[in-house]
Amino acid sequence: MRPSRRTVDSVNVPGFARRWLERRAARHGPHAALFAPSSGEEWVSLDLETTGLDPARDEILSIGAVRGCGRRVRLRDRFELMVRSDSARIGEAVRHHRIRPVDVAAGVAIDEALEQLLDFLGNRPLVGYCIAFDRAMLDRALRPHYGFGLPNRLIELRERYRRHVQRIRPEHAAEANLDVMASELGLPLFERHTALGDAITAALVHIRLQH
Repeated sequence: MRPSRRTVDSVNVPGFARRWLERRAARHGPHAALFAPSSGEEWVSLDLETTGLDPARDEILSIGAVRGCGRRVRLRDRFELMVRSDSARIGEAVRHHRIRPVDVAAGVAIDEALEQLLDFLGNRPLVGYCIAFDRAMLDRALRPHYGFGLPNRLIELRERYRRHVQRIRPEHAAEANLDVMASELGLPLFERHTALGDAITAALVHIRLQH
C-alpha cells in the first residue's frame, strides 16, 4: 500500500509546501516513520554518482552512504550499490567515475535500490557535499514509486565550510570542492569519485567541522 498522491499532484506547489503536503499524505502509510522528527545524534553521510548534473534528465548510477553518531563514523554501518541503467549518457561518466556500462547493467533495479536506501536512511539527517543535488536526484526517482521525496533534514557541507573559513580567515574565499575541504582540514580522501568513498570523506569533514 502506498500513500495517495492526489493531494500532492493536484496542487502545483514547490519546495517546503510540497513536502508538507507529502508529509500529510504519508503520515498513516507504511513509510510514516520516515516523516517522524529525528532524535538522538545519528546522521547519515550520503553521496550519489550520476550520469551528469541535471536532476531533470540524468540518472543515478551508484549510491553510497555511511552512518555516524555524534562525532563518530560507523564504517560498519555502510550502504553501497550500483543502480541498473541503460542510459545513453553512461559513457560520459566513465572517465570521471570509472563506472563501466557493464557495471550498471549488472546493478540493482531502481525501485529495489530505493527501498533498500529508505530502510538504511530512516529519518536521520543527511550530510553531504552538494546534498541538495543528491536529494533532487532521489526525489525524482522516489515520487513516481512512493508519492513523496526525501523528508530528511539536510546538512550541506559547502555552507558549513564557508562559515568555518569566514570565521578563521575572513579575507579568503570559501568556495571549495570536497578535495580542498579534506586537504585544508587535514583529512584523507577515500576512493575519490566513488559514491561510498566520497560519503566517507564527507562524513569525516562533517565531524571535523563540529570541533
